Amino acid sequence: MAFHHVAIATRDLDATHHFYTEVMGFTLVKVEAGAAPEGGWARHLFYDTGNGECLAIWDINDDPAVPAQFETSISRGLGLPSWTNHIAFNAPDLADLDGAQQRWLDQGYPVLRVNHGWCTSIYIDDPNGIAVEFCCTTQVFTDDDRELAEQLRVADQPPLSDPPIPEIIMPASLSN
Repeated sequence: MAFHHVAIATRDLDATHHFYTEVMGFTLVKVEAGAAPEGGWARHLFYDTGNGECLAIWDINDDPAVPAQFETSISRGLGLPSWTNHIAFNAPDLADLDGAQQRWLDQGYPVLRVNHGWCTSIYIDDPNGIAVEFCCTTQVFTDDDRELAEQLRVADQPPLSDPPIPEIIMPASLSN
């Protein structure tokens, strides 16, 4: 089942809007504005990610229940590295993944690219400190894969694989 939307909060709506439209290539399709339950007001912006599913952004204003300087990075707010809680968007094939990577580089972002063996991913952080990813699945899962996954899920100490070697790709504007 597909999701309808995932929602995150921002303290800098302009930077977040620029990132998700220009850097990620999403389209703003709907904004709802209204009173916040505890006071103040909020905007809820919906960005179509390209397939009818949305990423929603909360812009909360003057709400006494929300601290003025709240941590927008889900992971860092919990004391975890930014990659822990992240948002991964589908790249249907490697050409689409390469296109997203080039868009990020053209916008001046260094890109972390990782071939995980069963998928290839690219990563950057959004202006809120939330890791975003485009991921292309490169392997069809079999019954054997599902059986192994279940074995690893219940193992007291699963065997550890060697970590993939990430590639850092610098935009032309930063490689001089």
